[in-house]
Amino acid sequence: MKALSLALVLLPAVALSSSPNPGRISALLIPMDPSSESSGVQMESYMNDALGNFANYSVRKPKDLFGLPDDAAAQASFQRAKKGFEESVKAFEAREYEDAERKVRATLKEVEGSVAAMHSCFPLCDALALHGAILQLRGDVEEAKLLLIDLMALNPTFELNPKRFSRDFIGLRVQVATSRTSQLRGTATFKSRPAGARVYVDGEAVGYTPVTLPALPVGKHLVRMERPGFRQFGQIAEVTPDDTEVSAALVPTATYKAYDVQLDKVLGDVSRPSDKPANAVVALGKSLGLDRTLLGTVRVIPEKGTELAVGLFDVKSGKRLGSRRLVLQGDEYGQLKLEMERVVNQLINTEGEKVIRAKDPLEGRSGAEDWSSEDRGGQQKQSEKKRSTDDPLDSMSGTEDW
Repeated sequence: MKALSLALVLLPAVALSSSPNPGRISALLIPMDPSSESSGVQMESYMNDALGNFANYSVRKPKDLFGLPDDAAAQASFQRAKKGFEESVKAFEAREYEDAERKVRATLKEVEGSVAAMHSCFPLCDALALHGAILQLRGDVEEAKLLLIDLMALNPTFELNPKRFSRDFIGLRVQVATSRTSQLRGTATFKSRPAGARVYVDGEAVGYTPVTLPALPVGKHLVRMERPGFRQFGQIAEVTPDDTEVSAALVPTATYKAYDVQLDKVLGDVSRPSDKPANAVVALGKSLGLDRTLLGTVRVIPEKGTELAVGLFDVKSGKRLGSRRLVLQGDEYGQLKLEMERVVNQLINTEGEKVIRAKDPLEGRSGAEDWSSEDRGGQQKQSEKKRSTDDPLDSMSGTEDW
């Protein structure tokens, strides 16, 4: 009886220890022209998110593979800016206004080099408010107003602490907030080399480079750009009623450089369907520590849309397990994410995997779609579906073998 009880206790542990380790997988897309770089990064991101729906895979996103390193100089500058602001406040509260102004100016100088490390407007907003209060106290009201314009452009809801700032200065902020100048807007365009970097303006994600914002408040704005495999970029942008442009030359990591060198060889395996082992894909997958990969190309087809051609490869054998090709026409209604999820589900389902969670397939759809149980992780094989056309490019929105 004791032996039976011991066996029952050990059974769960034995079952857990015998379960296979999840396979490491990643979706990687190669842009074939400059126009497809931005959309390629977005598709790649959506595909990796969709891979997370499958229980037997451990998803390695580009950030995991290539890194997203901080800017060390920006981090150091950020720490100096925080310390400088604290010293400025102490001098201000001690009514040592000349010393406070000297220190807050030094703080603002440090902030200029620390934007890549900033995820909020602190200490920039706080330093602008403090500097404005100092200027107002000594009678430079117009200069103080300009700083308040910058403050409200960065954070319209920034609250001035009544324990630190005078009633007159708080009233000046209200006056500026209702002025004509504070209502001015400007257009800002954000670019990067390479394209496809995610852009954050004042801490809010606004899209992927190149991207244009047509109505930003005039004044200072914090701009950060992030793309896996490249060092983070940050800059304070001065938006005016005229057009403003912020451009970044992103610095790649060593891992990304090594990956980029292999792409020419990989393209041959990806673009030519073949029963032969994809040796270049095997080498790439092993260098990245992957067991399987969704590897494909993205290209712009004039007057038609963006073509995605992607295959599922087993890294150990080099075997192509499945492939799809489709042409997409924009992302006006958020359909791109759903299309990428559908492609991933169809490719993974060729292996009989089951999705571990489902979403409403009609969410965000703009029309009637062919959305079967297989598309959501069911057991029906893609090979059993009846093809509706011999030419995979005759359909501009479906997924086909290629």
